Amino acid sequence: MYERLPVPFGLVRFGVAPDHPNVKNCQEKFTSVARSSRFRFVGNIAVGLDLPLQALKPHYDAILLAYGASKDRTLGIPGESSLKGIYSARAFVGWYDGLPQYAGLEPDLTAGEDAVIIGQGNVALDVARMLLTDVDVLRKTDMPAVYQRLSYATFEKTAHAGGLAPWDYNARVKGTGERSQLPASVAFRSIGYKSEPLPGLEELGVPFDHQLGIIPNDLHGRVLAPSKGPGDLTAGHVPGVYVAGWAKRGPTGVIAMTMEDAFATAEAIAQDWHDHSVFLNGEPERAPELAGWDGVKAEADRRGLRRVSWNDWEKIDAAERERGQKLGKEREKFTSIEDMLAVLDSS
Repeated sequence: MYERLPVPFGLVRFGVAPDHPNVKNCQEKFTSVARSSRFRFVGNIAVGLDLPLQALKPHYDAILLAYGASKDRTLGIPGESSLKGIYSARAFVGWYDGLPQYAGLEPDLTAGEDAVIIGQGNVALDVARMLLTDVDVLRKTDMPAVYQRLSYATFEKTAHAGGLAPWDYNARVKGTGERSQLPASVAFRSIGYKSEPLPGLEELGVPFDHQLGIIPNDLHGRVLAPSKGPGDLTAGHVPGVYVAGWAKRGPTGVIAMTMEDAFATAEAIAQDWHDHSVFLNGEPERAPELAGWDGVKAEADRRGLRRVSWNDWEKIDAAERERGQKLGKEREKFTSIEDMLAVLDSS
């Protein structure tokens, strides 16, 4: 499993609200899988950016794309990106969850008493709760020290702009042409995330649907391309390439739904292997034994990349827990990659 950060768990670590620790229990299952002798964690390497996708292809039978949605949708209105006091909910969540990318956000939470959140999904509700929750509650969670900044927040109330209930996934919005004004000192945009194509997909023959923000697939996780079909058919499976999660179906649903989606893709891979389907390097029984990471490592070394292993992650994990114990909490996260790697350099 390749991961661009030195730490695993993705959305569970950096997207779940700190005051909902039970949602993170799935980490225990992930950890039991990661400790298998048949699993290898390759952290701190961004595939497509640090390491080309093509560098992986000769050394694996299949590639599963599960890189999520790295961008957020925008409103497309004047002032959205230029006015002060307007924040992406994605960035705000990353900030209070310790995502290194947003560690320097420093939102101004002291400009007034009213906050407007545009959107009514789970993330919008999380943002509202973080703004209004007693900081003494937050300081006991795994939220980094940013709770100190939240303690200065002067908000008395939040307003949600939008007409959908947070559980109404099938609803559709129809504009009325009406406009209203909501007084606010700060605003958060929370209208959804979107995936973008990973650099190098095209070289693998993998298309990307920019309108839907997904990698086209057969709903079971097999990636489809318009020119891969047999005979007179146009679309067909790109051999050995699969997709799961938000890059597969769009950024909707909770973690449990994403896990079920991943299980379905894994079953498709296993079924294709059982059926002797063609994979990245031909039919499995005819392909030579592939080296996996051992074959990729030389190229990674040539590029000056530093791999973080699962054992390395467990050292970072132990250091975070030790820091947290001193503060009376489960863990105190490192919020910079440099600090994470410094743990390994000092061990």
